[in-house]
Amino acid sequence: MIELEGVPELIDPVMVAAFEGWNDAGDAASAAVAHLDREWKGEVFAALDAEDYYDFQVNRPTVFLDGGVRKITWPTTRLSVVRIGGEKPRDLVLVRGIEPSMRWRSFCNELLGFAHELGVELVVILGALLGDTPHTRPVPVSGVTSDSDLARTMDLEETKYEGPTGIVGILQEACTHAGVPAVSLWAAVPHYVSQPPNPKATLALLNRLEDLIDLRIPLGELPEDARAWQLGVDQLAAEDSEVAEYVQTLEEARDTAELPEASGEAIAREFERYLRRRDGGGPTAGSPGHATESGEPASYLRDTPGGRGRPSVPQRPESDTGQDTGTGDPRKATGQGDSAGADAQDRAPGSEDSSGSSDPPGAPESGSGDTPDTSDGTDSSED
Repeated sequence: MIELEGVPELIDPVMVAAFEGWNDAGDAASAAVAHLDREWKGEVFAALDAEDYYDFQVNRPTVFLDGGVRKITWPTTRLSVVRIGGEKPRDLVLVRGIEPSMRWRSFCNELLGFAHELGVELVVILGALLGDTPHTRPVPVSGVTSDSDLARTMDLEETKYEGPTGIVGILQEACTHAGVPAVSLWAAVPHYVSQPPNPKATLALLNRLEDLIDLRIPLGELPEDARAWQLGVDQLAAEDSEVAEYVQTLEEARDTAELPEASGEAIAREFERYLRRRDGGGPTAGSPGHATESGEPASYLRDTPGGRGRPSVPQRPESDTGQDTGTGDPRKATGQGDSAGADAQDRAPGSEDSSGSSDPPGAPESGSGDTPDTSDGTDSSED
């Protein structure tokens, strides 16, 4: 039985969830929820029992010293609440954890129990995947749902995906069967530079979430981090002529496929975001906190000196590395190997279309509206 003593009555609450592991390429989704928790100073009010859902040989606990006393941090999922004031107050319930190793139905039922007790009106699940997308272009973010009415009213794709799935897909379907409106937002991460972090993909997810729930999200230094990340990848790609040529091929395919959208709906959404930030007293188009559509930082942003790590060297196309350029082992999205002894040949579902992009697990297939989800895999042992 779920008891929520000490949690105040929430105002129009939205649950935002992200899970580390196979659903979290470049750590983009989990970093987005961590950003919300940090910017709005979320207060943890519940944590799921780690022994119920995690295999500790896959997601190992960590030991640390606290004032000379050894303590253990167990891999789990925690829930926190943030209170957002202003003219249109709205509260968020943040769910951040690791994709569970077992008992997924019970895991989802427990989260839905919290959602019911807190009066959650909408569940938004964030994910990130590897795809054939150039790092120089705005990050594609797909919004999908299993609810046809919700798809129509919120301008989302209705999922028709069939195949392996992960906790993001399972939780979305559990919400649908429980009558709780649920949406999944998926950001595509370039497969040739999949190592975390990827602040540009994180920024794109937050921008899309901002549009979805009509809430101004403070971005902090994230736009500058995104620009620094892109400049770093630019420099590394320029050092390898074959990688540079491959990126140019992806750029041409992307520009050809999305030219109509770039001149229509995307510009309209960016203008609406600009107005919302201006009216809300937050960063406007002339201040460092503003970011353009789908996570592309504004061109006037400057990389701050020092303190910024350069991204890892991009992986080469198949001709050099033997790696499939359209899809890959989703565990590579978090920079992990086969530490749990899982099959190294596991691949993320997806199919390459004429535009050169890979259909994300959980986002619409290119030009079809179908929506692949994700499958489970080994996760990190981070708390």
